[in-house]
Amino acid sequence: MTEATDNVDRFFDRYAAALLARDAKAIAGMYAVPSLILFPGQSIPVTDTGQTEAFFASSWGQYEGIDSVEKRIDIMAEAPGFVWADVTWTYGGEPRERFCYQLAERAGGYQIAVLTPLA
Repeated sequence: MTEATDNVDRFFDRYAAALLARDAKAIAGMYAVPSLILFPGQSIPVTDTGQTEAFFASSWGQYEGIDSVEKRIDIMAEAPGFVWADVTWTYGGEPRERFCYQLAERAGGYQIAVLTPLA
C-alpha cells in the first residue's frame, strides 16, 4: 500500500466510526468548507459545517438497526493534495451505497471536497 492508500483507509475508518456512532458533528468536520455534493439533477454547495451536521442528524432514521459497516475502497486517481476514491459501503449483508469521494489534503488530514454517487 502507498502512504496515500493507508491515509485514505484510515480516513474512512474514522468516517465509518462516526457514522455508526451517529456523530453528525464529527462527520461534518470531515467535509471541507466549501465542498460540493453532486447528485443527478442537483448540486449542493456546502458553505458551512452546520449544513453537513444538520443533514446527517436528520438522516439517522434510514440507518436504524445498522451497527456495523464494511467498506471497499478503490483509489481512482491521485494528484498533489488530492485523492479520488470509489467507496462501496456494505451493511445489512449487501452493498448499499457507492460514492466517489474527492478528498482534499488539509493540515489535519483529508477532508471530503466533492461527493458524487456512483451506480
